Amino acid sequence: MAADSRKKIFRLLCRFGAIILTRFGFWNCFCMLMLFAERTEVKRRPDIQVPYLYVDMAVAVLCASFMSFGVKRRWFAMGAALQVAVSSYASYIGGQVHYGDWLKVRMYSRAIAIIGGFLVLASGAGEVYRQKPRTRSLQSTGQVFIGIYLICLAYSLQHSQEDRLAYLNHIPGGEITLQLLFVLYGVVALSFLSGYYVRVAAQILSTLLPLIILFIDGNIGYWHNTRRVEFWNQLKLMGQNVGIFGAVLILATDG
Repeated sequence: MAADSRKKIFRLLCRFGAIILTRFGFWNCFCMLMLFAERTEVKRRPDIQVPYLYVDMAVAVLCASFMSFGVKRRWFAMGAALQVAVSSYASYIGGQVHYGDWLKVRMYSRAIAIIGGFLVLASGAGEVYRQKPRTRSLQSTGQVFIGIYLICLAYSLQHSQEDRLAYLNHIPGGEITLQLLFVLYGVVALSFLSGYYVRVAAQILSTLLPLIILFIDGNIGYWHNTRRVEFWNQLKLMGQNVGIFGAVLILATDG
């Protein structure tokens, strides 16, 4: 009976993670629209040139819609991963908006992790009634991308004063706790990169990420007022971490 109850809980959590990840595109597009409307008031450009921006958002909404309804989820998850990759690359090479190095690490590492999450979904992980065997190579690639994101998190804790202060202001224990988190991120990253104990690592990360989203990303006053991160850009970054949480939840229950 206990084993059956555990399976049911895992199945519900897996489905919840898939719901979060498949709906990520809607929130991301909404934040982008609000961000670029915010920039219009101060005459700043969007990250991508306008004609391509609308195409990019249309593709994102299309993929999110089909994934949400479960129609060819694997194919559209792959399409969503490609869309995020192309969008991030176009933003990076476009150079229409200049960000600080520490903010670039936050933005592009999360984009990489979201791509990894979609690759995990495209592999067949997270399907309640799996009719085809999962593609392990796709899942492994997705796990590597999430591992890269964790390495960037660990790097930021050592080399980004902005990120360090965000943690130090909200965690007990000060520098000692910060270093313990650095080690934890590194160990979990190695697990994702190597493919060993991924499920355990994902369970640890799925416990940690909600706290980061709530206390670190959710400190809008710190990021917007003190570090001059645009309001809707911070909400976009927060949404990306929620999407990553959805992917990690899938790996924690169906990895």
